[in-house]
Amino acid sequence: MHRASSKEFTVMAALSELQMRFWMDKAVQWGQARSPAEQQDISKHMRSLETFLQQLVHTLQTTNSTTEAMKNFPFVGQFLGRLCWNPYVTANGAGRRLLLQCMWLLYSAEPQNLVEQRANEWIRNLLCHLTSEDEGSMVHALEMHAGIPPQQYYSGSLKKMVALLTAEINISHITSAASSERFDSIHSLSVACVPLVTCPEVAPLIGALLKHCNLCRCSHLGEEFVTAVNTALLSKNLVMEDVAVMALWSYSLSSLEQAVLLLLECVLSDPKAMQNLETFVNDSLLPKASALHCHIFLIVNDVFRNALITMEENLAMRGLLQVFTRCFLQTRADQRPQERLPLRSFFPHVPHNLLTPLLTAPSDVPNNAWLEHLSWIGKLLEKFLQERNQEEDSRRGQRAVFEVWFLLVQCGHWIDVAAKLLVSVGVEQSEPLLFLLTFYHHPTNRGHQSTQHNMVARQAWSDLRSLFLAPTLSAVNELLCTMSANLVLSLLLNFAIFSPASPSRVTDVIETVLTDAGVRRSAMCMLFSMRQRLKGDGAVDARLRMLEDRLHTA
Repeated sequence: MHRASSKEFTVMAALSELQMRFWMDKAVQWGQARSPAEQQDISKHMRSLETFLQQLVHTLQTTNSTTEAMKNFPFVGQFLGRLCWNPYVTANGAGRRLLLQCMWLLYSAEPQNLVEQRANEWIRNLLCHLTSEDEGSMVHALEMHAGIPPQQYYSGSLKKMVALLTAEINISHITSAASSERFDSIHSLSVACVPLVTCPEVAPLIGALLKHCNLCRCSHLGEEFVTAVNTALLSKNLVMEDVAVMALWSYSLSSLEQAVLLLLECVLSDPKAMQNLETFVNDSLLPKASALHCHIFLIVNDVFRNALITMEENLAMRGLLQVFTRCFLQTRADQRPQERLPLRSFFPHVPHNLLTPLLTAPSDVPNNAWLEHLSWIGKLLEKFLQERNQEEDSRRGQRAVFEVWFLLVQCGHWIDVAAKLLVSVGVEQSEPLLFLLTFYHHPTNRGHQSTQHNMVARQAWSDLRSLFLAPTLSAVNELLCTMSANLVLSLLLNFAIFSPASPSRVTDVIETVLTDAGVRRSAMCMLFSMRQRLKGDGAVDARLRMLEDRLHTA
């Protein structure tokens, strides 16, 4: 901020004092402009008054505190107060803007004495008066004398005040060091905005504050402001542009975590959310924010990681992870190449040789190469697990295995492809696919039953190959009661959709096998995820609808 020399300041003060006497007399003479003569005199002097107020703004900017300003200009408060109570002065856009600037410069973010505390209280009361609709207020006077509805004046004044302050903040991106010499205006403005966060007119100012503090780390927002904005945003009482929401999440990690938890809660508590999960996830803005800001992705991923640990087998949780990752990768693919961070930055704990094949979308691999691609992933994964089992530090090995499994869940599209291929492949080709499915459904080797899980997977696949032609279904019913129920159910639904069996045979199988209510709910959840992935294929859509109808009526 410019600091005036003592000589320069003395001249400015002397000049301002002479002018202040003239304009103070005018303010007293005008009163509240009730007579035509007073109103005519205001119109005559309005341009000169604006010039003086602009000079007053400049002079106040060169002072170091409210106490100093009031010492050099003892009548400044009385002068501004009289003008603020004059509806014909405040109705003028330029005059009102200059009055607000003067009051803004007199406000102390951290009052140092009783004078500054009282000045702050006076400024707050004056601002309330300016926007109040109570009888006797400026707005009421304006309605009485000029015929302007209070709500119209309030909304217009608020918009103009927001535009002024937003412009000031945007300029301070360049002059932030200077503003800190005067006071932390950003902090005090954020606190002043707390009661207004749900007003649509204030959204641009809130966004400007958030973006400013991301660009200028020397500025800080009030905790109550951040809390109020986040609460209003989560409850949909505040709408901000995407860049402002991302700025909030970058500034406040707790706000970001709450947004992720809200998404989790909505998906896990509402079964219908699975039907439009991709829209649901994209509307949360989290995939876009994650693609643009690596640190946001890492935090979102950490919340998902902790949630998955506590609900490892939850199908909705796995479906959410898969859809979120797909949306994230799509948003990243839409970015210009020079804007993209390497994928390694987003997945720092996963070996690079596994990262690339898993994050490659099935649509980027020819259909006739899917089996080869999955066999490659299976071999890499098997080798990785063998190496981790040989590590002396078992805890470090377990963490490494978990991170790879976590990525496999996020890239569950390849597991979907593996389950689909198992409908038509031979015994030899099935081995790597069954290995992937077994690891996907049973990563922690609960109870050291890896061998048993592998046996169940092979037995289920073998039985399902002939299931739609076999006269009995008892074997599959038994397998659906084991710890590998989700694995068996996944294979069953893929056979029901992709096998050449007739619709009547598929119907018989589904109605006979899926008799348990819990298993039917899991099947519906899987079908919703499959519908998201397979939409657009007419034959598949028809088979999916048929299965969903049977499960609803079963």
